[in-house]
Amino acid sequence: MILFRYPLPPPTNQLFIIAMKKIFLILVPGLLSMLLLSGCLNLQLGGGSKTETQKPTVGEQLIDLQKAKEAGAITDAEYQAQKSRLLQQK
Repeated sequence: MILFRYPLPPPTNQLFIIAMKKIFLILVPGLLSMLLLSGCLNLQLGGGSKTETQKPTVGEQLIDLQKAKEAGAITDAEYQAQKSRLLQQK
């Protein structure tokens, strides 16, 4: 006596398709959630903070210029030229 399971199992290529669908349904949501949580999608939820670079003040530039002169990176003539250029921009 031959016993058959009802419903009959699908052919092998259909089993492969069913297995791939199961894998797809498991992997896609997992990968999407990993991307979302890791920030790869660069989603900005909420207000967040904006970082804006500020141009250094004339005083800061003069201090940097003085440090460059003291370190020997520029000559006294270059220091005077740059200093007068900075003060004229003000």
